[in-house]
Amino acid sequence: MGSGSKWRKAKLALGLNMCLYVPEARDRDYSPSPSSPSSNSTTTATQPRLSDAVSLSPSGQATSPSSSAHRLSKSGNPKSSKRTCAICLTSIKLGHGHAIFTAECSHSFHFHCITSNVKHGNQICPVCRAKWKEVPFQNPASDLPPGRSRINGVGWSRDDAWMTILQQLPSPQLDMSRQVNSVFHAPEPNTFNDDEVLNLQDEVPENGNETTTETAENNCSRTIEVQTYPEVSAVPSAVSHNNFAILIHLKAPRGRHISCQNQMPVSQNSRAPVDLVTVLDVSGSMAGTKLALLKRAVGFVIQNLGPSDRLSVIAFSSTARRLFPLRRMTETGRQEALQAVNSLASNGGTNIAEGLKKGAKVLLDRQWKNPVGSIMLLSDGQDTYTVTGGGGANSRTDYKSLLPVSIHRDGGTGYQIPVHAFGFGADHDAASMHSISEISGGTFSFIEAEGVIQDAFAQCIGGLLSVVAQEVGVKIECVHPGLQITSIKAGSYQTSLMADGRTGSIDVGDLYAEEERDFLVTVDIPANVSSKEMSLLMVKCAFRNPITKEMVISDEPSEVKIQRPAMTGQPVVSIEVDRQRNRLRSAEAMAEARAAAEHGDLSNAVSLLESCRRALSETVSARACDKLCIALCAELKEMQERMASRRIYESSGRAYVLSGLSSHSWQRATARGDSTDSSSLVQAYQTPSMVDMVTRSQTMILGNRPPSQRKLRQAQSFPGRPQPR
Repeated sequence: MGSGSKWRKAKLALGLNMCLYVPEARDRDYSPSPSSPSSNSTTTATQPRLSDAVSLSPSGQATSPSSSAHRLSKSGNPKSSKRTCAICLTSIKLGHGHAIFTAECSHSFHFHCITSNVKHGNQICPVCRAKWKEVPFQNPASDLPPGRSRINGVGWSRDDAWMTILQQLPSPQLDMSRQVNSVFHAPEPNTFNDDEVLNLQDEVPENGNETTTETAENNCSRTIEVQTYPEVSAVPSAVSHNNFAILIHLKAPRGRHISCQNQMPVSQNSRAPVDLVTVLDVSGSMAGTKLALLKRAVGFVIQNLGPSDRLSVIAFSSTARRLFPLRRMTETGRQEALQAVNSLASNGGTNIAEGLKKGAKVLLDRQWKNPVGSIMLLSDGQDTYTVTGGGGANSRTDYKSLLPVSIHRDGGTGYQIPVHAFGFGADHDAASMHSISEISGGTFSFIEAEGVIQDAFAQCIGGLLSVVAQEVGVKIECVHPGLQITSIKAGSYQTSLMADGRTGSIDVGDLYAEEERDFLVTVDIPANVSSKEMSLLMVKCAFRNPITKEMVISDEPSEVKIQRPAMTGQPVVSIEVDRQRNRLRSAEAMAEARAAAEHGDLSNAVSLLESCRRALSETVSARACDKLCIALCAELKEMQERMASRRIYESSGRAYVLSGLSSHSWQRATARGDSTDSSSLVQAYQTPSMVDMVTRSQTMILGNRPPSQRKLRQAQSFPGRPQPR
């Protein structure tokens, strides 16, 4: 059998060039009806079958369905296709206000349904697979701006190692015992206040004093660890020292392990439940393998949410559509969510703003609130409806219109909704995705290799399912009367400094279990201090427990002191402080290099990165062979290589740099899946919960993926921090 025949079979198995379907959207009431198969234990044979999003057994093995939508469409009454549109599965009747298209193979469709199906180049009948010579429209690029071409979602080599995996993907299934409509045709309510009621046992009182003793012991006794490190331990009393650096190190408490959340309910004694909205690009460029792998990734997310977590899915192309309201991921909820995701089909343009507007509306309109709320956005293209400016160095201003003002960090709503954005492939708009995440307080990940979509999603939810502290705030006060704070370097975190320079603060937000944060504070130390010991700063930390809702204050304020002798020897610079200086210096160099590259000066961009590498090599950390310093140099070198030419920078360099900047500025793991890895570079921002979830992703569904395709590159590639001395 020729390779062409094999490729055609693989496409049929994936549902390429086919329209998939979703059960009728029950926007107002998502509980099964008495006649629904899911509500009757004796009708298991008619339970909805799952395909691309895959149904997983508790052991994590994929269960393959037994029949395909392709066979199903050809099995029943041969005349049924003439009475029913195979795209939306609604009746075709003359004189009912809908134009009808009849193909040369004699199958009929609503005109508006089939034009959407063929305008991206699809000329195959969804019913009999006959190749058409005449179609309603034959201009697949008519809706694209000048100079842009439609991405071929299935233009992979037929000899690619991925073909082995594609041939094993189960075929899409339909449950014909239930009425099925096109998801984009069902009506939506004006207000998304139809979210499923939370489990009563998981509701938390507004007054933290009402929590039980057991809950308090399990959740409130653990506080955020605060440590401080002065630049040097002693400064001569007769000498002043400007911009003296002090490191503030935070470490979140350990959370509960999340490996069994599907087997036991999430309660007050385990972890904070999540309200998650996924906003998914299903435009024409996502056709084929991309969409199939996206369904698998979302299926993995669904399977790993607990019964107290709630999920809603927004699909967008030229318009946006809510597939189902926020609902709990019980067994029934997961099955319905998987079936809805499996029904997605690709067509149309890319309207990111409309997708985010719907996603934000789901969270803002809800009647009930889980403690953690977040949006995950994935797109492989550029917004062609809202953005008018290019992705230059000032792209944050250009792309602000993509994000609803209601969920800006400075939107004034009092409720922050971080958007974790995932840019997919070489043609996505990295500048817009990075801006969306930055403005909302989320992270930006660059998915260069299609095969790591699921791993990237897994890492993200590994963090979201382990939030142990919210509204984390750090307060910094000068102790010595002659001291002033000159700067607080906290990346993208909001800081404030009083006019007199005596008090400052850092708004840290949420922390995942065992996450760490490092902030550098500089002060001006005066001369002629008479005492032999000088107190510089007092650092306090407070946060809200996401489960009990009560505020928790760190046990003891951390006081920073130095010695002020008359004479000192050669000062010994703190390796902890020097390490963070190197990290901040590298991030600044990356930002400057990116600005130069956006202005077309790639040679200057490369030079800036090289200068930073040389400067790092002369630091105390480098002389001590610090692993972080080595990793930073390696990261800067790779960025230089991705700025070697305009073509390389446009295809991957910009996204690579921006994902790194996002990771450094938030000190949070972001994925950069380029199917390569280096065993010598350990990821410092990645938490144990993230590692566990990524490991599960890599071993659960596509466990036989070729090793070269299994790697998830981190945008920061850092070794872990050493233990405090």
